[in-house]
This record gives sequence, structure tokens and C-alpha cells, in this order.
Amino acid sequence: MNSPFHRSTPSSPMTRRDFLWQSGGGLGGIALAAMLGTEQSRAGELPGILSGKLHHPPKAKRVVQLFMAGAASHLDLFDFKPELVKHHGQPSDFGEAVEAFQNGLGPWKKPVWDFQPHGQSGKMLGEVVSDLGSVVDEIAWIHNLVGKTGVHSQGTLLQSTGFNRPGFPSAGSWVSYGLGSMNDNLPAYVVLPDHRGLASNGTKNWDAAFLPAQHQGTVIYPGSETPIVDLFPDAKRGDFINSASERDGGALLARLNATHAATRPGDERLDARIRSYELAAKMQLAAPEALDISKESAATKAMYGIRDDVKNWPKEINAEEEIDIFGRKCLAARRLLERGVRFVQIWSGNDNGYPRRNWDSHEDVERDHGPLARGFARGASALIRDLKQRGLLDDTIILWTTEFGRMPSSQGGGKGRDHNPYVFTNWLCGGGIKGGITAGESDEWGYKPLDRSNPTTCYDIHATILHQLGIDHTKLTYRNNGIDRRLTDVHGHVIKEVLV
Repeated sequence: MNSPFHRSTPSSPMTRRDFLWQSGGGLGGIALAAMLGTEQSRAGELPGILSGKLHHPPKAKRVVQLFMAGAASHLDLFDFKPELVKHHGQPSDFGEAVEAFQNGLGPWKKPVWDFQPHGQSGKMLGEVVSDLGSVVDEIAWIHNLVGKTGVHSQGTLLQSTGFNRPGFPSAGSWVSYGLGSMNDNLPAYVVLPDHRGLASNGTKNWDAAFLPAQHQGTVIYPGSETPIVDLFPDAKRGDFINSASERDGGALLARLNATHAATRPGDERLDARIRSYELAAKMQLAAPEALDISKESAATKAMYGIRDDVKNWPKEINAEEEIDIFGRKCLAARRLLERGVRFVQIWSGNDNGYPRRNWDSHEDVERDHGPLARGFARGASALIRDLKQRGLLDDTIILWTTEFGRMPSSQGGGKGRDHNPYVFTNWLCGGGIKGGITAGESDEWGYKPLDRSNPTTCYDIHATILHQLGIDHTKLTYRNNGIDRRLTDVHGHVIKEVLV
């Protein structure tokens, strides 16, 4: 089947894209041509396959996913279990055989932090995430989520892509594919990783896989010297890298691309790469402004916990630094969302190392979760309030997730918790989500769903988000290797209880 973006051959007229690449002078020329053109003729404008033909009227336009890498403990943050307080220190008795990931079947362990009620809903929150109390009535809590594995890499992929093995597009890639971009100067899908490094699976968590390559996540590090890697020439490599050499290199690449593509009219891979280059050219102009928080008010920065007065942080992990870093990512997300980015994914925690810099608290929940939880709670609450005051929360969905939960029993001498894929928490707000409710409870120990025959899965979460975007999750498909693939595989249902 021919590519939908027709390319000239020796016997056909030169297309707009060929002309731009051969005469525009590389990335700079493409950007100039895009700015001078009309809305209809902008190079790289990429409507999604559902543009103008959504399955039903949408309640949301954009999504933010907050991902806590390493498995955050629902029991110490959101899912209060009085029985754990009552039986703290007593031998754990689950009433059934339990398969632990390590040796995490020590005595029952009460929540590390005291819980208090918040908001009109009276939702119980651990003290460490009490910043969420100001927005708790905007949030729908789901405490009966179940996974398929207690392995970090597989669990992370499952929540990110709907499959627990590599090779499948992330949720953000599916949203980009279905809806396209609302601003052709910025990516539809942006990823803000943890500043210390990538989580389990690395870039596979936001890969486009078999979808066209332009739908993969674009990685940005807000506040760093080079927020977007390789977007601008590196002056440290010598004076030979300058605007003229970039232009000449782009022109040479354009000629090689045209020659290559002329003999492969049905191959969409080069088209996807050219669109990526076109987008990169436009980002050279748009991204610096979008990521510049210097003009944000002092009150806004304070709300997010951003500290411009601190240049050097302690070597040890600490709450003040985590608040500043996560707050910067949340503020950058707000600026990207209001400029038309469809899907922003914010990560807290990198891959395993020691001392812990993620949520994998086998040894000491208080030590590891404390700074990370205070950081995300401050940033997330500020983001919700900021979006609401700007009128953006009504059509923006925020999803908080992690790869699985942690056990109600203890390990590590009583300070840590083992993996628990049998039940954990997600929460949603904004974008037509009903706030101040709980849809799905865990059992008295927070070990498995209260109603074991009706758990919630990542497929249900993904189906609900797509539904709010105007998409029937069973109809957004892409044929790959003879199979019509979709984000929700062959599963999933919309969680009607959380919808307004």
C-alpha cells in the first residue's frame, strides 16, 4: 500500500516536502518554510487518524501520567488499613499460601506515617502526601488494581504499554497516533524522566514500537543545560559545527533522502524520520520558550516548591530537592499542555541502585518513600490547582500510577516492604473524572482486592482514559504482523463509576 504522504519519483512532480528538503537548507529552512506557510501547508502538521471522526464527543483533550518507578506503597500513602495498625508487629497470617518476591513475609507492618482525613470527602491520606489534601476532592481513587507480575521491568511495561514484554507502543504513542498534535511546533507526546536516570526498560517505556516513529515520546529534562538532547549543535565540539555547516549537512541529507525514497514509494519509515527532523527544526524555535519558567510569578514557583535560591543540594536524597525537581517537571508539563502537547509523562525514580533513588523500598520505606512522596505530592497538587485556575483541568486527565504495590507484611528487619502485584492503587482526576470518590477497594490488609472476582486492571484504566478522549478503545487499532493490535490488547472496560 502506498504511503499516505506521496513522494515524488522520476516520473512524478516534485512534492512540497521534496522541495523544502532540497531547497530549504536543512532544519533551519524547514522551520522557516513552516513559519511562512499557512495552517494548511505547514510541513509536518500531523493530524491523528481519528481527527474529525472521534467515536463519541470527548470530555478531555490531553493527559498527564505521573509514574512512580520502583513500586510505591499504597499502604503508606493512600490506602489506610486500621487492621495493620491494630496488629502491627504480630506474625502475618494471610489465610492462604503467599508467593513473595523476596523474603517479605515478616510481621504485619502498620503505615509508616499517620493518616488523617482530608477534604469534604474525608479521604484518609498519609502525612507524607498531605499536600494532596488541598485537591483530594478532585481525585477518584482506585484501590483494587491488580498486575500480572512482581518483576519491575515487566510491571512497568504493563502499566506503560498494556503488555508486560517489549515491542508494543506506549499509551502516549497511541494517543499521539489517534489524535495527533494540537501544535505542530511541539511534539504530541513528551516524556520528563527522573533527573537521576531512566526507569526499568529505559526508552522502551515510551517507544512507538510498530506505530509510525514520530509517535514515540520526546524526552525533555526541564531545568538542565540541554533540556532536549541534540536539538542544538554542541559548540564544545568545535567551531566547524555552526549554522552554515548544519545547513549544508541538511541539504546533503535531503538529496540522499530524495534519492533513497524515490525507489521506495511504499516505505513510510523515511517519511516518519523526515517528519521528526521537521519537528526538531520547529522545536528549535518553540521549545526554549515553552520550557522557560523565568517569567512565571514568584507565587506560582512557590506553589510548586521551586527554589531558585538553591544552587547546590546535599549529596543525600532529601525532600527539599525532590520537591524542587518534581515541581519543575510539573510546571514544565503545565506549560507544554497549554501550548498543545497531548500527552506528558512525568517520572519519579530511576532504575535500581544503592542507595535507593526510586520507590523500591525493600530495606526502609521511610528513608526512600519520604523524600520522593513529598516531592510528587507537592508538585502534583500544584499542577492540579494550576490547571484548575487556568480552566485546563476540565479537559486534562491526570493519572497517577506505579508498576505494583507493596506488601502489608514487613521485611528488612521491619523497615521495608516486599513487592505486591496482587493489589495496588491508581488515581485519576480532571477531564470528566468524578472527584472525591473511591471506585474499588482492597481487602482489610491491603493484600488483594476486596472483591477478588472484580478487580481493576491497567486495561480498564487505559480504556477509561481513551473513552474520555473520545476514543473507543476497541476501535483504535493498528495491524502488525497480521494482528489488529490495540492498547488494551483483548481486555478492558470503561470504569463508569469514575465518570461525571
